[in-house]
Amino acid sequence: RNRKILLAKFGLIFAVIKFGRLPFTMNMNTKRKREDMEIVWQTPANPPERHDYIFRNGIRYVKPYYFEFISHVKNRWAGKTIVDLFSDEFKGRPRDYYESAVKSGRIQVDGQKVSVSYVVQSSQKISHFLHRHEPPVMSWDVEILCEEPDVLTVCKPASVPVHPCGQYRKNTVVGILQAEYGLAPLFPVHRLDRLVSGLLILARSASRADLFRQQIESGAVQKRYIARVIGVFPDKQQVVNANVNYNAREGRSTVEVGDNQGNSTASLKGKAACTKFTRISTNGKQSIVLCEPVTGRTHQIRVHLQYTGHPIANDMLYLSESVSSRAAEGLSADRAAAKSCSPPDPISRTSDMANDSNEDFSIDPMCTNCPNLAPKGYDGNEEGLWLHCVKYSGPDWIYECPHPDWASLS
Repeated sequence: RNRKILLAKFGLIFAVIKFGRLPFTMNMNTKRKREDMEIVWQTPANPPERHDYIFRNGIRYVKPYYFEFISHVKNRWAGKTIVDLFSDEFKGRPRDYYESAVKSGRIQVDGQKVSVSYVVQSSQKISHFLHRHEPPVMSWDVEILCEEPDVLTVCKPASVPVHPCGQYRKNTVVGILQAEYGLAPLFPVHRLDRLVSGLLILARSASRADLFRQQIESGAVQKRYIARVIGVFPDKQQVVNANVNYNAREGRSTVEVGDNQGNSTASLKGKAACTKFTRISTNGKQSIVLCEPVTGRTHQIRVHLQYTGHPIANDMLYLSESVSSRAAEGLSADRAAAKSCSPPDPISRTSDMANDSNEDFSIDPMCTNCPNLAPKGYDGNEEGLWLHCVKYSGPDWIYECPHPDWASLS
């Protein structure tokens, strides 16, 4: 009963259909006999489960599954044919795939099958039913640190995004906690970049999450991270007040500062940002630095450390030109992380799921990613940044996370 209510509320459906027989009635809940293969469409109402994952060589994969992506035609898309629209805007698949998808009905407009020459109009709903392959992540455990009636804190492993975004849905902290511990719903209180590890606070209710966010926005919350950086960081505390301008297209931030002429900062495009840095230790080549962001901008700590001349030692996105020769040594940032930041054996935590590693998954003859588990462009060899969230504290609460191995300089 509860599931039916949930489905009705969000307009979601389950449909089991015969391959290649789209379009289909969107409110159907029936099963047709199959000749080739059976397709089970999944929606956000299908929670992740343990058997959705495959573990191989310390990597967590998600078994590919069918999913409906929905978008509405933007004004700049209007007037294009349906195939041109997908070919121009979604370049991850070749044009001939989109032609086949339209012909078979995997791509629809307003719930109806259309021809490849169909011209879309503004605000129409376009649906893409596809065999979804999620990018792999490292199979490190999402360790539960503290479980309270209204708050859950975990140690987020690097490489795993916090919540569904982009190509990630089940391979997220929220998805894994639901699949492995049955913890849902969860409301992330703050965000950690995918490659950042450490303390993550999740509220058990929307109201509790809102309270946390109000405290963060009012400046009542102190945040502490640690980073391993290039060079000998200054002994005295460094305070960086420099605007951060995030470029979504490039996926990176830049620092903007005035020209010391008084009011020149008014023309800066970036958002005001402030971070305090204090050296914890150094071995003469690298340093462990305490990072206390006063504001919360995208990549703020990373780009502010770059601005000081001491970027995170394995952050290839922000390593300065003076240390870019690191790449020429044949040791990329991710490989350096793998060698020097060794968490507990990622395979051991999945030993009780060994059988999952041998399970097959259904191959879709139209899928451009099959027969591989990972989508094209993801090899599963991505490790984490040397940036770790260690502590959040508010007016009447404190949550902490243990330091990683790489925080001890030898």
